[in-house]
Amino acid sequence: MGWFSKKTEKEKLQEKYEKLVGEAYKLSHTDRKASDLKTAEADALIKQIEKLP
Repeated sequence: MGWFSKKTEKEKLQEKYEKLVGEAYKLSHTDRKASDLKTAEADALIKQIEKLP
């Protein structure tokens, strides 16, 4: 079963990336600057994910 299996570093980073993208989308409707910052943070995170094996 997979209930108690630990997440890999890559899975953790992917979840964080998805959360950041969602936050950036929500912010894009009200605060463009904050949305851009979240998007930049997500972009940096995806580059880090791509470097992982």
